[in-house]
Amino acid sequence: MIDANKFFYKTFFLIFFVFFTEAESKVLSIGSSSAKVTVKVFSSLTCPHCASFHKNIYEKLKDEYIDKGLVKFEHHAFPLDLAALNAEVIVRCQNNNKKQFEFLTEIYNKQTTWAIGSDIKKINELIKKIGLNFDLSDEKMDTCLKNDKVQDEILELRIEAQKKYKIESTPTIIINEKKYSGKVDYKEFKKAIDKLSLIHI
Repeated sequence: MIDANKFFYKTFFLIFFVFFTEAESKVLSIGSSSAKVTVKVFSSLTCPHCASFHKNIYEKLKDEYIDKGLVKFEHHAFPLDLAALNAEVIVRCQNNNKKQFEFLTEIYNKQTTWAIGSDIKKINELIKKIGLNFDLSDEKMDTCLKNDKVQDEILELRIEAQKKYKIESTPTIIINEKKYSGKVDYKEFKKAIDKLSLIHI
């Protein structure tokens, strides 16, 4: 299991590694691969603004666009701290795509109940408690937390994103490779997607 010092050391080391190599990374995605619009959201699971985005925009986006095959949505891990990294690892412990996003939604919904304090062992236990509702055992989640390969992949994703998109805050939203920063409400979000959909008809 990665500790706080190792988290920063590994991130520092991977900055140099990823500079010369492209990480073979997988993001969590949902929606049709043939959709004309792709929404990428770079977020940290401990970020309150990210939780707000997921609740107020993602859920509406899913009903109106993703479930209808009009938008492909990608969750890109951009952990700002060890708790967020460990939460990402545990979410990926569930291999079913639908359950991954249901788990992700619950992680955001219950953010204020687990992303608290600095005792990482306690935080891990609180995340795992949520994971039990998504067909994950304590043993499986403990095994996932010890998986250095998954941790490295997530940190590589973060560094690649920083390098490519110059991310300064979370959430950062990329719609068809156009970066949107600052507060974005659903009305503005919908307008941007509808405009891109018309362009690609």
